This record gives sequence, structure tokens and C-alpha cells, in this order.
Amino acid sequence: MARSHVLITSVLPDAGMTVLKKHFRVTSPEENQPFDRQGMIDRLKDAKGLICMLSDRIDREIFEQGSKLKVIANYAVGYNNIDIDEATSRGIAVANTPDVLTNTTADLTFALILGISRRIVEADSFVRSGAFSGWSPKLMLGTDIYGKTIGIIGFGRIGQAVAQRAKGFGMHILYYEPEPKSYAIERTFEAFYCDLALLLSEADFVSVHVPLNDETYHMISDREFSRMKPSAFLINVARGPVVDEKALIRALTNGIIAGCALDVYEHEPAVTGELIAMKNTVLVPHIGSATAQTRDRMAVMVAESMVSVLVRDECPVHIVNPQIYPS
Repeated sequence: MARSHVLITSVLPDAGMTVLKKHFRVTSPEENQPFDRQGMIDRLKDAKGLICMLSDRIDREIFEQGSKLKVIANYAVGYNNIDIDEATSRGIAVANTPDVLTNTTADLTFALILGISRRIVEADSFVRSGAFSGWSPKLMLGTDIYGKTIGIIGFGRIGQAVAQRAKGFGMHILYYEPEPKSYAIERTFEAFYCDLALLLSEADFVSVHVPLNDETYHMISDREFSRMKPSAFLINVARGPVVDEKALIRALTNGIIAGCALDVYEHEPAVTGELIAMKNTVLVPHIGSATAQTRDRMAVMVAESMVSVLVRDECPVHIVNPQIYPS
């Protein structure tokens, strides 16, 4: 029996590739040379499975070119890059990689909080430049984290993991969601629900952990920045377009907030020159899940989604559109 063809838009860690090559005929690009959109289209003709990245736009054109597709697995938690309605209408299963990167992303969130508050990147550059000539009382003064208030926007798995870490730093924890969580969850994390306006006005660190959708697009813009403390910092490890980047630049330039630390960008992979030039920013290249252990687990998850659909004819564990399967 001929093996099904699975197309991968970027090379996966070996843990996932091993599973895939055991079961499928695999097409993948060279290391560090992912397929662009046309490259993906050119190779889709007989593919029954597609493993894509958050940067790959999967729309009607892709579905029309990949007429034999039965399953798409997004190598990410989010899936706003995929037209889920179109996939569902064609009976194509869509899977993602939830849960596995929760703690890794929460760890990065605190790395960014520490980095921006204690001026770690700036201080590192200072030493490397040869400017360090000895200790002095006012050298590289930063901001304490202990005893400060963190405002967590989006209190799902990652937001709660950030709260758990904030407890260890002795922080006061506020959170915002459309609806408050249960008393048991609030008690576990010693977190207090409030509306967005109050959170912004009280928090010393505002940390964003919401998915990107119509409701959250530019959720943080000029009005929201105007409510923040001049001493406050914005942390975004969610999705770039949740924050209005032009408004962010205005807030940083005009001293409306003290600084920001970003893992994601509105027009990613492009990063505006204004942000790059500022000293009160810490900028990292979308590395929320970037540990070897987490990326291995993600690779195995997308590979197992392929196996579930194309080998076992089963619903994948981490399906986004379960309605395509009879109940």
C-alpha cells in the first residue's frame, strides 16, 4: 500500500520527523529554508497532510490547490493563520499544539519582565562596549519586581502559569477576562479579577496572553496606554496585532509608559526601526516556545495528528474543528 504524502513547510525537530518518516512519504524543505507560499502551492497537489507554521497563510487558494488534503496540523497553539470555516466545509481536520508550551512561554514572560525591569540587555551591551569602568551608586538603575503589581490580560493556561511565577516573586496579581474565573482558580493563584481599565491603571507590569481574533485586534491602543502608569511596562508574548504598534511607539516616545518587552510584532517578521532604536525596549524573535524539549514535543504532536487521521482514520487528539467528525 502506497504511503500518504505529507508536506511540511519548515523542517521539524528530529523527534517529529522520525515519526513522520516511519509512516509517510514526506516532503520538507532544507534546513533554515522554509517553503514560501508558492513553494507550498507547488508541492500540494497530491498531499493528504500538511504541517504548517503560524506564518503560513492557509486560505481558500491553498485548499483548492491541495484538493486531496485530509488533515492540517499547525505547529503552534494559535491557528488564526488558517481559514477554519473553509477547512471545515471541506471536511479537513485542523489540529494544533496546545498545552505543551504553557510553562515554556510563561518562563519567557518572566525572562522579559526581568530583562526590561533590570535593563539586562542594555547592561550587557554596556559591558561588551567597554564602557564599564567600575561600580557606582547610580549605574544601570532598574525597577524592583518584588511587591509590584502584575496585570495579566488573558487568564487561560499561560496567563495562570505566569501568575504562578508572579506569586514566587511576591507580586500582587490582577487579571482581566471577559468573565471572571472561578473562586477556586482565583484562590489558587491569589489573583483578583478586575475590568481592563482598572488593571491598566493599577499594574506595574501589563502582560498580554490573549488569542488574536476580531475582539482582540488592537486591544491595546492609545486609550489603553493613556490609562497605564508612566512607570509601567508592557509585555507581549501573545500575538503582535493585539497591540497597536504605532500607538505603542507613541507611548514609548512620549513617556506615557516606561518600556516594553516583546516576543511578537504586528507585522512580523518586520520590526519597526523606532522600536529597535529605543533603549527602553527588549525585543526577541518569537521564541515563546523555543526550548529543545518543547519544540520536540510540538513536533511529535503534529506528527501524531497526521498518524491519527491518515493511518488510523481517527479524530486527532488536539483537533480545532471537531464538528467534522460524527458524534
